[in-house]
Amino acid sequence: MTDEKPGDPLTEESGPDEFPDSDELPEEPLSVDEMSPFEVDPADFDDINDFAKAEWVESTTARDRVQDVIKRAASPKTAGDIAAIAEVSTTTARKKLNDLAAEGTVLAERTDNGKLYQRDPDWYLMQRVQRLAKSDSLVDQIQNLQQELAEYRDTYGTDMPEEVLVSDGDLSEAELEEISQWRTAMRDLTFLRAAYRFREARECATNGSQKTRQDDTRVSPL
Repeated sequence: MTDEKPGDPLTEESGPDEFPDSDELPEEPLSVDEMSPFEVDPADFDDINDFAKAEWVESTTARDRVQDVIKRAASPKTAGDIAAIAEVSTTTARKKLNDLAAEGTVLAERTDNGKLYQRDPDWYLMQRVQRLAKSDSLVDQIQNLQQELAEYRDTYGTDMPEEVLVSDGDLSEAELEEISQWRTAMRDLTFLRAAYRFREARECATNGSQKTRQDDTRVSPL
């Protein structure tokens, strides 16, 4: 008896149900030229953009494409706008967008010009905070950014990069680049701190729930 683990690529469950016999195998091995990573044939397209769009359509679902387009939209869009980019019908785009709105990832608003859709910024913000909260190096990242910001403060004598931009109109390209990195570091620190607070709140809620369950167990007549 062998010890088989779930998910082990060597177990029978992870492979095909049937394997080809010798008669079904090709007589000659495939060459590199015969192997293609694409769902469609690039040779069928004169324009690389047309090929990329066809490959995108072939390798994704309608929902994937609608979701991808709405995530990148900088302003509210109609279902028709999204459909034209996502290569789906307006009816399909509207259905998928309404489904996403019901899930809370998309905001839908009725206007005089019809229904407009946009991604829910709060939902994507929380997704980013939750991802950061799972990082094992979260505290180290916060400390590193705090040190970086302290160095900017010592260099420019202020906590605000905007003050440097306003007060000094003769900044070099290197200084402008450094100020851009400074602003990025401030933004990243805000997200990391939010992630840290979220993780603390989650741990507090988990510990509280465990304590409540323990208390319930002690007093339960069962």
